[in-house]
This record gives sequence, C-alpha cells and structure tokens, in this order.
Amino acid sequence: MVDANVKSTPLMTVGSAAERGAVATAAPWRPPSYWPFVVPAVLVVGGVIIFPWVFTVWMSLQGWKVGEAPRFVGLANYVRLLTDARFIDATIHTLVYTVLAVVLPLVLGVVAALIFHAKFPARGLLRGLFVMPMMATPVAIALVWTMMFHPQLGVMNYLLSLVGIPAQLWIFHPATVIPSLVLVETWQWTPLVMLILLGGLAAIPTEPYESALMDGASQWQMFRYITLPLLAPFMLVAAIIRTIDAVKSFDIIFAMTQGGPGTASETINLYLYSVAFVYYDVGYGSAIALVFFLLVVALSVLLLYLRRRTQWMDVGTSA
Repeated sequence: MVDANVKSTPLMTVGSAAERGAVATAAPWRPPSYWPFVVPAVLVVGGVIIFPWVFTVWMSLQGWKVGEAPRFVGLANYVRLLTDARFIDATIHTLVYTVLAVVLPLVLGVVAALIFHAKFPARGLLRGLFVMPMMATPVAIALVWTMMFHPQLGVMNYLLSLVGIPAQLWIFHPATVIPSLVLVETWQWTPLVMLILLGGLAAIPTEPYESALMDGASQWQMFRYITLPLLAPFMLVAAIIRTIDAVKSFDIIFAMTQGGPGTASETINLYLYSVAFVYYDVGYGSAIALVFFLLVVALSVLLLYLRRRTQWMDVGTSA
C-alpha cells in the first residue's frame, strides 16, 4: 500500500500540471486593467494634437478659401512660398528678430546674474523688482511701451534729449521698428535668463575659485576660465527657451505694430495670421504653418544637439 501510494503521487502531479496548462491555454483573453485610464488619454492626444496636424497637412494640399469648395492642388502652395516675396521678407524678419531677442537677453542676463549672485543689502528685494516685467501680460506691456515710444509724447525721446540724442521714430519707422520690438522683448525676458543662470552660479563649486585665488588669478581670469565655461550648459538651456519663444512671438508685435509700418516688422507668425484670418486663404495658410513648424523644430533640434555636446567635463577640459 505504501509503495502504491508513493508511485501514484507523481502521476497525480503530472496530471494536475497538464490540466492547469490546458485551462491556461483555453482561458479567454482579457484586456489589461489599466485600459480605462489609458484610452481617454489616447483619445485626447489624438483629438487635440494628432488630428489637427493631419487636417492641417490635408488643407495645405488644397486650394481652399473660406466660402469656396476645397480643390486638390498638391504641392502648389509650397511652390508658391518659394516665390512669395512677402513670405521671404517675413522669414528674414523672424530670423533677425530671433537672433537679437536671444543674444541681448543672454548677455544682459549673465551680467544681471553675476550682480545678483553677489551678497549686498536688499538683494532679495531688488531681485523681486527685477523679475516683475516677466509677470506682466504681453498686451499690457505692448500698450505701455507704445505710449513710451510715441515720437512727441513718449518718455523714450525725452530720455534721449537729456543726453543730447535727437528724437527717434522707434516703432513708427521701418529701420528702427525691429530693434525697438527687441528692446521690449529684452526688457521682459532678461529676468528669466537671470533666474536660470543664478541656478547655475549656485551649482558651481567654490574650490576652483579658491585654487585660482591662490595662484593669483584676477577676477576677469576667474570669470573667463572658470565661471563662463561652467555656466555654458545653463546658458544653452536659456538660449533654447528664448529661441523657441522668440521665433514664435506674436502678441507683443501684433499689439504694437500689427506688422507695420507696412510690412517692416511682419514675422512668419503675423503673415500666417494675415493669410488665414484676413485674406481667408486657409490652404496657403496651412502650408505656411507647416513650414513654420518645421523651422521651429529645426532650430530646437540644433540647440538640443549643441546642449548634448556641451557637457561639464568637455567644457572644463576645453577651458
């Protein structure tokens, strides 16, 4: 009896394992339990992001004005961009505006960060006052600066007269309108660059400065060979943020000049608005939107590539 029981045990085990395998094979498929949470997010992303871009691509291939039936024209809208003098001028204005609106806040942001990184009385209060322009709404900023730029009643020409500089037309002249708009952009967004660089200065260790002082280095040499190289990754982060923001700037320019005088300050964003919502050419406007999107992506990828190439050890070694 004992031997029979011992021999029957493995048979029962094998049989039960086979039965479990058959049951597992025949079990019906069930969706994962997390699907009710994933599906709404997928639908929202598809409805808010994917569908509008697919529809924009479709519209860019159509000759479609509001009130008319769309007709397929293929790549004709994109070919038209190559010979559109107004679009070419808008592209040049966008690039010039972007370069100036990135370089000036970056340079002034470095200076402001070095000043506010030092310890002096009322530093916290002055920091708070310095970042206040960043909190104002763009339309309010545009209205205030438009009054300041007034050729007869504006305070800017009054300040110039105090130092003997003749009055300027500012945003009312084609030669000075883009620099004037860049001045407003610089005033508003230099505090953001300063805050980013202040974080970078706080992360720099003190040991390199102590060693440099022991070697007799001057303040300029410490800035040139220690502060600037170690601050470079943070400067690139600030440059990426400012580039993406400046290249698609619309509200301040539209509120102050609406692309004028003439088309002297018309960027791609403003030209896109005019084509789509003033001339109601949604097919051509969609083509402009896609080209503009590719321009923003290209600039972002370039800056992100430079950011990846600028590593702490590489910068320190090159210094």
